[in-house]
Amino acid sequence: MIHFDDLLNLQGLLFLYMGLGVAVSKLGILTPAGRKSLTDLIIDVILPCNIIISFYVKMSADVLLSAGAVLVLALGIQIFQLILSRILYPHVSGKRKKVMEYGTICSNAGYLGNPVVEGIYGADGLLYASVYLIPARIFLWSAGLACFTPVTKKDIVRKLLTHPCIIAVGAGLVLMVSQVQLPGLLEQAIRNAGGCTTVLSMITIGAVIGESDMHHVISRDTAYYCFVRLIMIPGLVMAIGRILHLEAMVLGICVVLAGMPAGATTTLLASKYDGDADFASKCTALSTLLSMVTIPALCLFYNCMRRAVLKRAAFVCVLRNIRRKTREMFFGKALEGFPYFLH
Repeated sequence: MIHFDDLLNLQGLLFLYMGLGVAVSKLGILTPAGRKSLTDLIIDVILPCNIIISFYVKMSADVLLSAGAVLVLALGIQIFQLILSRILYPHVSGKRKKVMEYGTICSNAGYLGNPVVEGIYGADGLLYASVYLIPARIFLWSAGLACFTPVTKKDIVRKLLTHPCIIAVGAGLVLMVSQVQLPGLLEQAIRNAGGCTTVLSMITIGAVIGESDMHHVISRDTAYYCFVRLIMIPGLVMAIGRILHLEAMVLGICVVLAGMPAGATTTLLASKYDGDADFASKCTALSTLLSMVTIPALCLFYNCMRRAVLKRAAFVCVLRNIRRKTREMFFGKALEGFPYFLH
């Protein structure tokens, strides 16, 4: 169950950390070159430590089944996003369309998603989030990168096998399955390093916003992209998940991660491959700011839906019990021997 006070406190902390990132960027303390180095540090060192610790749990059949369900659902979501990227932007052309297609396929789930999910669902949520991001990273280096430049299967395989976060997932799975205990000092070092993920990630995201020109960030295309990324996609995931009667935590995590804003890689790749880097930075900045509102709104809406379903189930159960008791009270054993449909 997601508590409103905890969610509000989490968003407040994230907003303050992001505001700190904006401040250090505007003051010149964190330059664009410094931000790039900090991003590399987070992705190559801090985030992998965070992922390894998330798998440092007692293994059970329930955990494996839930992780498998998250993996399958995440793959389905990525395919769904790929399809949406091809059909939702017929009115946009050129480099701007490529940015919007990439931003629909690839979000900031791998960067902002982990701290948000960990804050809402704890260590178990972080484990499932790490599993969710496996298909996301595959699509980032395949269909996502193909939005800007041709890619080969060899490049995709090489990037995936050498990506620190994918290696961390593999190491975490080995630890979880084998139940091997790391030396206390090493475990504490990895845990402390991974604990920096939230603060450093949000400072970096704030720095991206600080580098953007916010005067002309809102336009028809950026607003439409934010609607698709922050509302349409997670809303459809939520609706489909309810129809399939998915486990509450599994669906909640998938909805939150599906509603993540555009990632910093949108701007980086657009700049590297001669795309519309200015438009990409505006999409990243606006969607990140709006996600501070849409993410808690999605969580609360999902919570309300779940409560309504539980209340309805409880009401139906009460009605069935009343009917059974009434039948027993008035008929007793008189109905024994009759067909079941007459009971």
